[in-house]
Amino acid sequence: MSVFLVVGVVVYFVPTLVAFLRGTLNKGSVLVVNLFLGWTFLGWVVALAMSFSGSRSQR
Repeated sequence: MSVFLVVGVVVYFVPTLVAFLRGTLNKGSVLVVNLFLGWTFLGWVVALAMSFSGSRSQR
């Protein structure tokens, strides 16, 4: 049961992970949308699209 919970949490936060790994400028916005609207499929897809869109921060 706990394995399913861990996998579920990781899948839920995929958009946030992608945003932070890519260094997206709006990663805070992605986190907020993912946290509060990610439970709906549409909110999760929007957060995922936000994580891939926009420019990257300069490292």
